[in-house]
Amino acid sequence: MSTAALRAPLGRLHEVADGVHAFLQPPGGWCLSNAGAIVGPDGPVLVDTAATRSRAEGLRAAAEGLGRGTVRTVINTHSHGDHVFGNCVFDPSATIIAHELTGPEMEAVGMGLQTLWPDVEWGELTLRPPTVTFARSMTLLLGDRPVELHHVGPAHSTGDIVVWVPDARVLFTGDVALPGCTPFCLMGSVRGSLAALDRLRAFGAETVVGGHGRISGPEVFDETERYLRRILYLAREGVAAGISPLQTARAHGLGDFGDLIDPERLVGNLHRAYLEIERPELPLGAEIDVPGVFGEMVEFNGGRLPACLA
Repeated sequence: MSTAALRAPLGRLHEVADGVHAFLQPPGGWCLSNAGAIVGPDGPVLVDTAATRSRAEGLRAAAEGLGRGTVRTVINTHSHGDHVFGNCVFDPSATIIAHELTGPEMEAVGMGLQTLWPDVEWGELTLRPPTVTFARSMTLLLGDRPVELHHVGPAHSTGDIVVWVPDARVLFTGDVALPGCTPFCLMGSVRGSLAALDRLRAFGAETVVGGHGRISGPEVFDETERYLRRILYLAREGVAAGISPLQTARAHGLGDFGDLIDPERLVGNLHRAYLEIERPELPLGAEIDVPGVFGEMVEFNGGRLPACLA
């Protein structure tokens, strides 16, 4: 059976602290994103939605099945389709909160993610951008529980935000941290990701819910940093040798990180690191040829499209 015919099971909720739930979609690879549900007096507040209609509807059913009412607030950690496509399944009056860069990025890319994996059963989806945005930080009050939103990009993307629940010591990182999965900075910044990790450590989280992968503790920040430091080292070596990111990836391989999901991201990360080394005058998160680089990731993957089990 081809990977195109395979589907991961629908996700389910895991309570990680009193009233704080992680919605996990194992194994966590391409488009199998995690989400969160934080219980409040006016219903659950969601952190991200999902890539397909059926998965978003499963998330909605699970969150509203907690018995605390209808989802009226959704937070998007960044603009990528696997975290925002499901916005459209929630009540049209629901508030959608994100960084100020998220809406324009969603509208610029549209539903383009679907073209990468046309065999995925995406379902009927319409783009629904944020209705409330902020630049640096924002705090929601769920009864007497504060929930803090902080912009930490450019890292995985330019508009990355994290969601911090201080009384529960739970941090939802979006795709800035991906426990068990390969970090991915193609549309963000390697240097910016390293700076973001320092900020994430400073929260003092005990539980970390990444944008994909398993529930973790703060050790994921050190694991991510080790990976990114290797990316910078390999990029400097490759630039000095005059070889391309793809050639560098083939020459050095996965190193100690071969057990991470979606290892072909090595090529995309090297492209971003090369750009930051060769064009330091550019802003972090500057535009890059994403479709072209994705094609090289396919080459590195033996000419096979990376598996998407959504």
